[in-house]
Amino acid sequence: MSNFDGIVPALAQALEKRGYSDLTPVQKAVLELGQADALVSAQTGSGKTVAFGLAMAPTLLDGAERFGPAAAPLALAVAPTRELALQVTRELEWLYEPTGATVASCVGGMDMRTERRALERGAHIVVGTPGRLRDHITRNSLDMSTLKAVVLDEADEMLDLGFREDLEFILDAAPADRRTLMFSATVPRSIATLAQGYQRDAVRISAAGEEKQHLDIEYRALNVAQADRENAIINVLRFYEAKNALVFCNTRAAVNHLTARFNNRNFSVVALSGELSQNERSHALQAMRDGRAKVCIATDVAARGIDLPNLELVIHADLPTNPETLLHRSGRTGRAGRKGVSALIVPNSARRRTERLLQSAKLTATWASPPSADDVMRRDDERILADPAFDEPVKDDERAFIDALLARHGAEQVAAAFVRQCRASRSAPEDLMDVAPFTPSRERPAGEKFAHRDEAPSRRDDFGASVWFSLSVGRRQNAEPRWLIPMLCRAGSISKREIGAIKMQPEETFVQIAADWAERFLAAIGPDRKLQGNIVVKRLDGTPDLSRAGYQPPSPDKKPHRGKAPFDPNAPKRRFEKRAPASADQRPAAAHEAKPWAKKPGKPKFENTGAPKHKKTKKRPS
Repeated sequence: MSNFDGIVPALAQALEKRGYSDLTPVQKAVLELGQADALVSAQTGSGKTVAFGLAMAPTLLDGAERFGPAAAPLALAVAPTRELALQVTRELEWLYEPTGATVASCVGGMDMRTERRALERGAHIVVGTPGRLRDHITRNSLDMSTLKAVVLDEADEMLDLGFREDLEFILDAAPADRRTLMFSATVPRSIATLAQGYQRDAVRISAAGEEKQHLDIEYRALNVAQADRENAIINVLRFYEAKNALVFCNTRAAVNHLTARFNNRNFSVVALSGELSQNERSHALQAMRDGRAKVCIATDVAARGIDLPNLELVIHADLPTNPETLLHRSGRTGRAGRKGVSALIVPNSARRRTERLLQSAKLTATWASPPSADDVMRRDDERILADPAFDEPVKDDERAFIDALLARHGAEQVAAAFVRQCRASRSAPEDLMDVAPFTPSRERPAGEKFAHRDEAPSRRDDFGASVWFSLSVGRRQNAEPRWLIPMLCRAGSISKREIGAIKMQPEETFVQIAADWAERFLAAIGPDRKLQGNIVVKRLDGTPDLSRAGYQPPSPDKKPHRGKAPFDPNAPKRRFEKRAPASADQRPAAAHEAKPWAKKPGKPKFENTGAPKHKKTKKRPS
């Protein structure tokens, strides 16, 4: 006897087998649709895939318990990305398994010939991405004539990614009497217009809690120094020790940089970015699912639609650009009733911007400092004490060796060796710089301005003891302090307060670093002494010699440019003097002789004759 009323019995059986005890709000809402079209808005992680699987089942089965032999497809599901399409395929396979349904996928990056053969063999449900589905329709390998239902999953993302033309092509190729179900996290004007053009009397469904923050996600805003951003991420990963963690970056270059850094720190890490092939992306996600990797570093586009069952931690290495991106990133965790943490790494300069971002997203975050090295070590000790291995009884085949260990080394030495071995298997935590705490505006007393503004940069003329370094990049390579300073802070684990004067030359740049931080700077950039883009760093003895090759100080004997007189500081200023126009007899006699094509005095500059004006060109006399 099924516990799910109103569901096709075969699908109810699949839900029970999967361990479902109750349905989510969006899944309950679609059961009341009947045969109507629907425009459903629900946040990520609300069970939308199972929802539209349940919604279209009565239409596809039409009262039968199982499907007949597979031929032309009966249903088509369209998803914005390859990962999401493959995820939808897996979900529908287990949901429709008791019905004997055949589910085929058509996604970009896969072998199109294999997909064509699968379609020729027959499929009841086809799942694909817009571009690849359009290719199959154009080549007559996808028969749309028998479709009973079309589902657009994450419709807002598909429009954002520029698939409107492909979606309209697919919907125009489908039968006019089909059911059209649209699922979207938000319903902007573009989605409403699409629904109005391709749906018939659609039912609008808004899942409960659509605009509220996910209660299963704990948001934390971690205030760090600019130079400690990467170190803070390392400590957060070490503190939580999540089964799966997802680190978001804004660019591919940042993904590659963090992947290399974390690999060197003994983290099991994979990367997801647009430059990877479909095969590489699939291997990366599979490594996360089977436990071979625990940390995935990805861009927003690459991570769209991915579902990692054990994802417990999301870290925003780069701040999201808008509230929708923040909600989409964080929605990767805290799914299906599981708890999750969303941690924002907030540099000093971005504290106010982060507060506005959270307010726009209607989220409440806990402001705190990132875990310190001592916090991570204490958490490690708690994990060791709570290890379930201590609760297991000693086995008979182990007792003899245990007695030998205790007799030879003693209990204290054996325990010390065990602790060292546990700590050696983990990456060492980082020592972070102290940062002034941040108090959100809603917690500050009325009328009090932001009290913890960043320190004003120190004066460069009284910088104090320092060490000079030479960088193998200069003005001819378009070097500028605005990108040199962040690069030095990031690679050298310093802040801009430790950087003094910057003297740029045509082929190199001299940088002044505080003496107390010079050794740490060298240790952070590594033994190869190279920064981003193979910029070589050299330590100088003393101050740089600006008169050496590549720099030429101005010569006082240099001739003035274009025959002009040398600058005389005592000469009267004539820049703003008004001079009366010279008369004809005051002009040099050679003026018109040297330039006979010049305008004659007294001729008006423009003549309003009413005729169209044409630009006249005068040839210079030979």
